Amino acid sequence: MGSPKLPSLSRRGFCLCCVGGAFAATAGWLSPRQAYAEARGLVSLIKDSAAMSPIKTYKLRNNISVLEGSGGNIAVLTGPDGKVLIDAGIGVSRPQLSKALAELGSEPITHLVNTHWHFDHADGNEWLHAAGAKIIAHENTRKHLAGIQRVEDWDYNFLPPPADALPAEVFTEDRGLKLNGASVALRHYGPAHTDSDISVMFTEANVIHVGDTFWNGIYPFIDYSTGGSIDGMISASDANLAVAKSDTIIIPGHGKPVSNKAELQGFRDMLVAIRDNVGNLKKQGKTRDEAVAAKPTAAFDAKFGQFVIDPGFFTRLVYEGV
Repeated sequence: MGSPKLPSLSRRGFCLCCVGGAFAATAGWLSPRQAYAEARGLVSLIKDSAAMSPIKTYKLRNNISVLEGSGGNIAVLTGPDGKVLIDAGIGVSRPQLSKALAELGSEPITHLVNTHWHFDHADGNEWLHAAGAKIIAHENTRKHLAGIQRVEDWDYNFLPPPADALPAEVFTEDRGLKLNGASVALRHYGPAHTDSDISVMFTEANVIHVGDTFWNGIYPFIDYSTGGSIDGMISASDANLAVAKSDTIIIPGHGKPVSNKAELQGFRDMLVAIRDNVGNLKKQGKTRDEAVAAKPTAAFDAKFGQFVIDPGFFTRLVYEGV
């Protein structure tokens, strides 16, 4: 982006929230990496669960809301120019998302921005385009969606969607929009969670959607298959902290959907500490499994390690990148 213990974060902001039962039923309580390798059809199981998951709406400010329950957290800006969505969720959530969107107002859906290419953020592109959305994304999002894309840590090959589901407008570094009276600034991070991640800042509202560069209260997935990097995740956090104020509302890709600068700072500090711990073990010649056994995440596990990406899996991800 999962032998997860699923506490109060259940159904909160990550499509794999539903797979604890799938792991138990198909693979036992395995490590996440084992489960990905052995639980065949895991992505299909995720989509099946998303078809039944409820959508919860949080109203923020300046006609901006965030919808939780279909893959990544989805931001919505409403107004006379139509509904502007940040991320599309999973396509099978269409009935629940359509209901939640209708409850925000009668405006048509006119724009969709993908924060990156992963299916839990872009699988709904096809139906949202059919509903009227112009899709905008970084050029690497279109590149990854346009062909067969393998994610090694998920042991899965993603097939390209229909042409209408691809972003119609792409950009390289920055893109500004003016919609519903709001200034919307899109900015590419460089390699972070993937090489396609962007932030979306609603300037006047002081609200920023940072996609999967921030997983609120949980260890993140880093997709090395498409350019992800632990150092890039830290750099993205630094970039977000640089633009955030004490009262900025920060929307993470996963986890509790309404966050703030203090929580993002804690996430960034966790990434740095674990990167350094794992890096030191690797410099000492420790193998990946030996690094896992040394428990370099121990100081943070109680807070961040209680969800899909468990401490061992996150250690392996960091080890790959240091």
